[in-house]
Amino acid sequence: MGVHAEFDHLVVAADTLERGTAHVERCLGVRCVPGGRHPKLSTHNTLVALGGDRYIEVIAIDPRAETPATPRWFGLDDPAVHAALRERPRLLTWVARSDDLDAAATACVHDPGPPRPMQRGELHWRIAFPDDGALIEDGLVPPLIEWGRGVCHPAQRLPDAGLRLRSLHGVHPDPARVREQLAPLSLTGVLALEAGCAGEPARLQAEIETPEGLRWLD
Repeated sequence: MGVHAEFDHLVVAADTLERGTAHVERCLGVRCVPGGRHPKLSTHNTLVALGGDRYIEVIAIDPRAETPATPRWFGLDDPAVHAALRERPRLLTWVARSDDLDAAATACVHDPGPPRPMQRGELHWRIAFPDDGALIEDGLVPPLIEWGRGVCHPAQRLPDAGLRLRSLHGVHPDPARVREQLAPLSLTGVLALEAGCAGEPARLQAEIETPEGLRWLD
């Protein structure tokens, strides 16, 4: 029997936080809220609510921070990701949460990476991602997160921007392999998958309800 996990948040990355924030605000017609810095990984973020315990995180390398001792999350140290983010901000991946991260990581048929403790101010959590920081299946298989006991979920701290996630879509050269990795976590229903054309790169798109109608974020 699979371990239950559920959608937590989208991760939009950019070469600078200002550029990423402006991109999300332009695409969705809302204002992002300042987040903070992640000292262990030398990144910083802004946030916007998606309703309930869901949100969008806009993340970038923090130019004020020293180079971290370990690779950054979400593929931010990958030269190919660097090049893509210089072109424009992108929806890199999504994150799924579990109340038992160790059990969820053990249930995976892929290597999700070791659970790591993280903190931003009074907010603390554990997140699993590969040792090299790489995106899993080009971002279509999510990193796993477990919020600290007694911690108010970050989405609950954000003003309601009137956004709601309608659907999440992925294009991948081998959708069956992605489904196989999502299945033990009961996540196959979260991501609608289709096969890409020969040579077409994997990509992730989110369909989001906004006060101005449906918008796409990719």
